[in-house]
Amino acid sequence: MINRRQVLTGSAALLAAARLPWTTNAYAATPLRVASVKFGSLGWLIDTVQHNKLAAKNGLDLDVLTVASHQAGPIALLAGEADVIVSDWTWAMRQRSLGEKLKFAPYSSALGAIMVPEGSDIKSIADLEGKKLGVAGSAIDKSWLLLRSYSRKTVGKDMAEMVTPAFGTPPLLAEELRSGRLDACLNFWTYSARLAGDGFVPLLRMETVLQALGVDPVPPLVGYVWKESTQAKKGKAISDFLKSMEQGNEILASSDEAWDRLKPLIKPGSDAELKSIARFYKSGIPETWGEPQTKAAKSLMDVLIGVGDQTLVGNGTRFDAELFHVKV
Repeated sequence: MINRRQVLTGSAALLAAARLPWTTNAYAATPLRVASVKFGSLGWLIDTVQHNKLAAKNGLDLDVLTVASHQAGPIALLAGEADVIVSDWTWAMRQRSLGEKLKFAPYSSALGAIMVPEGSDIKSIADLEGKKLGVAGSAIDKSWLLLRSYSRKTVGKDMAEMVTPAFGTPPLLAEELRSGRLDACLNFWTYSARLAGDGFVPLLRMETVLQALGVDPVPPLVGYVWKESTQAKKGKAISDFLKSMEQGNEILASSDEAWDRLKPLIKPGSDAELKSIARFYKSGIPETWGEPQTKAAKSLMDVLIGVGDQTLVGNGTRFDAELFHVKV
């Protein structure tokens, strides 16, 4: 749990305090401060928006706050250092239960996968027994908890008892898999995409896991998050921001040249890796959030609570459909 005092005192240390005035507006539009990890996928989208002057065309004064890590974004939001961040809706739901009235709009539905070397003798999750499995994050990472539930349902065994899990950061685990020190790796979508471009193949996608657990359609887990109080003050700016992001995604969905231009930010190891990243990204461009996605999110939260995820979801967290911003 993050209390307000910790937020206020800790934010300066976690933020790379570089605000970049990406655009100026002759009509002095209200600035909207958006926190972004420099080399993350949000940075690719923002760069595309700014290169094509979409923010200016939509009357948006976009102020980008570069943060040092994904963990710094929520702290920046709660401290008032940023108006909008990208985070999980499960985190935002917990904050609503704690009194922080947040809103969520989908950013990406891309999910990770268990990746194995091409030609591996591991053909199903049953074949993982006795193997060393890298797991991005920690023992309470959502994907790991969901995988454990999935394995109990499909093969009758807890994945935690089947494999030797190795928890770590996504880039480290990707390198460990490349080196052969891991037999398989459950990683975030960006690193799964990089591995796919390097000849590795998905053994099991997290979309399949969620569907098997009764979560269908699979709702985007990651999205734009802001405070209701910000909505009251900067509602037009938030609408202009969401519109600009949608237009940026339209460009990334249709233009190979747009991805070539992003090479310095993405830093792919090869053209094949860049194409793989683009393919994964495009598959995760979300549809408009509606009632089916809200119902699926409720189902997912029930699953997470059912697998004992009180640390992640939080004791006493209630599902609140008002979290989700529905486009009108």
